[in-house]
Amino acid sequence: MSTNPHIWDTSRAGMLNELGITDLSTSAVFVIYAGGQPANANAATTAANTVVASLAFPSTNAFVTTTTGTITANTITADTSCAGGTAAWFSIQKSTGARVLDGSVGTSSADCIFPSTTFATGATISVSSLTISLP
Repeated sequence: MSTNPHIWDTSRAGMLNELGITDLSTSAVFVIYAGGQPANANAATTAANTVVASLAFPSTNAFVTTTTGTITANTITADTSCAGGTAAWFSIQKSTGARVLDGSVGTSSADCIFPSTTFATGATISVSSLTISLP
């Protein structure tokens, strides 16, 4: 397995645009879960995977088209009344609920960083910026 992959710029941008523009398209959702993260985005969630917060991408494309190795999300609407709990992982989902991309949540060394992983019931949870990169 390669530990230092390099991808042709055009292919790299194409993969990111497929993910952010085609796969997620419009009305995607950024969902934050409690419980253990499934093995991959194809694996089913369990009863322990309760939704802590749910944030909406715009009704236009979730991400801005890229020509580089990084794709940037359009503005994500805050969850102004989150369910609350201990955030462990997140999923970016199609409007149908199909998970497209999952990642870890933490206060450091995680895919998505928050000041605290304890979210109070009814709190406002926001994501100020979101980028996905390929080497």
